[in-house]
Amino acid sequence: MNFRTTIAAAFCCLLPLAAVSQAYPQRPVKIVVPYAPGGGVDVMARMLADRLQQKWGKPVIVENKVGASTIIGAVAVAKAASDGHTLLLTSESTITSNPYLFEKLPYDPIRELLPVSQLVSLPQMVVAHPSVTASTLDELVALAKAKPNELNYASYGSGSLPHLLFEGLKARTGAQMTQVPYKGITPAVSAVLAGEAQLTLAGASLTQGYISAGKLKPIAVARQERLAEFPQVPTLREAGFADIDPHESWFGLFVTGGTSSTIVQKIYRDVAEVGADAVFRERYVLARGLDPVFSSPEEFAKFIQADMRQKARLIRISGAKAE
Repeated sequence: MNFRTTIAAAFCCLLPLAAVSQAYPQRPVKIVVPYAPGGGVDVMARMLADRLQQKWGKPVIVENKVGASTIIGAVAVAKAASDGHTLLLTSESTITSNPYLFEKLPYDPIRELLPVSQLVSLPQMVVAHPSVTASTLDELVALAKAKPNELNYASYGSGSLPHLLFEGLKARTGAQMTQVPYKGITPAVSAVLAGEAQLTLAGASLTQGYISAGKLKPIAVARQERLAEFPQVPTLREAGFADIDPHESWFGLFVTGGTSSTIVQKIYRDVAEVGADAVFRERYVLARGLDPVFSSPEEFAKFIQADMRQKARLIRISGAKAE
């Protein structure tokens, strides 16, 4: 009787959780994007919203809340009701960089934003103008030492991935290079193409065509493995610079802290189903040069911890502060 009673009690406890999962969502869901319309994060959010709306039978609305280094959008989700109806789709800046660039944030990226899934990663490549004689990082360091401050690297501001990498390289080797900040990664790449700057770190999807056309020279990949498109280009780890690797850029989905784990898991499962769809994967992920991930909440949380440790280290080395 005791055994039967225990089983019955456990079953009764599970019923409310199942009901919560089945009932979600109960009203329209909002995906907050802390970037302007038309950018990579925004496009991903809109494609995902369209598929989730079909799956859930409820409107899924994308709302762009731009400004203050993604802080405005992050706060909107962090302070929302903990019911899973307000989501955040953002990049690594909001979660693993901002805590170390700002002395104080109006949101806690760990307690107030729960990870649902890392959707995609964006492999980064160290690229140079073809006029740069160096073809490896060691040769680049030697060149920068032989010609102090004659090499410029294009970044998109203090704390951006190019800034963290090249300042880390300077601190590690004593090489001297000068940062030239631009208003975004596309202008930074354009500056290298034009010879205004000689180096940058940019997404493989953005640089691939220029590399194939001989307009940019690949030096290294900020990724765990080499890229299939450029198997001859070593990773930063292989080149002996794993300690200053700022890691790939990524897009991830978050929900307000305190949201039921049952709801978090349901959102994850439905998002993972979208990510596993062959048409969605090919058209909206692979065709845009993104690596599909669609990790579980637990995997994503572990990934974030590792990324935060590396970002904290590189931001400390670079002396980067919020602009």
